[in-house]
Amino acid sequence: MTTALLPPSLRLELQDDVAVLRLSRPEKRNALDDATVLGLEAFFGAPPHGVKAVVLDAEGEHFSAGLDLSELTGRDAFEGLEHSMMWHRAFERLERGRVPIVAVLKGAVIGGGLELAAATHIRVAEPSAFYALPEGQRGLFVGGGGSVRLPRLIGAHRMADMMLTGRVLDADEGHTAGLSQYRVEAGEGLGHALDLARKMAANSAVTNFAVLQALPRIAEANPAEGYLLESLMAAVAGGSAEAKERMQAFLDKRAGKVGR
Repeated sequence: MTTALLPPSLRLELQDDVAVLRLSRPEKRNALDDATVLGLEAFFGAPPHGVKAVVLDAEGEHFSAGLDLSELTGRDAFEGLEHSMMWHRAFERLERGRVPIVAVLKGAVIGGGLELAAATHIRVAEPSAFYALPEGQRGLFVGGGGSVRLPRLIGAHRMADMMLTGRVLDADEGHTAGLSQYRVEAGEGLGHALDLARKMAANSAVTNFAVLQALPRIAEANPAEGYLLESLMAAVAGGSAEAKERMQAFLDKRAGKVGR
């Protein structure tokens, strides 16, 4: 994936082994049109060579105001089904992709924008972030995977409240509910996200693979299957040459200890 292949609504910056990918439609509050969603699918399906972690940022004051509603007009039911499945396919590339993703949340994180954020692995929220699912007030239903991912983060009851009543959660309420793992001060989101991304990029590739690919499946499996998959993944990870070197470094006191 090169910058030339990205749509104008996405901008790429490389910082060694970390990529910063920015939503770039600030005049539309970074609303997601088809070109942007397909661009996300293409980028995360084939990240640039050497990239080990990605920060998903946004230009302007808002992360994303969701689906570009101008693209809704004229679709029949089957076309709407195909459109929703395209979003599912694209966001699956993020959630179950090759690299861990940190999202920087600010301003509007609503509708499809919240669905996009939910497909990332770590979310850092600034004070301006606010969360909503206005589809209920517009006669719509979520179509970007939100009904699957969001209940796992905040519970079906909270999602139902947001959709039925139009409730808006501010940054602190969203953090308490589970929409973000980190809550930082204004202007600190990108820097904090980059720090996290660099830590993840420094991990063993096998460990990151296990966390991105095996962990979600273990969580969804019944306990017997989950324990077996965990054992298999632990054996693969622990048997790698990199793991052996890292453990030896720890035993030789060449690696830092856990804690502050």
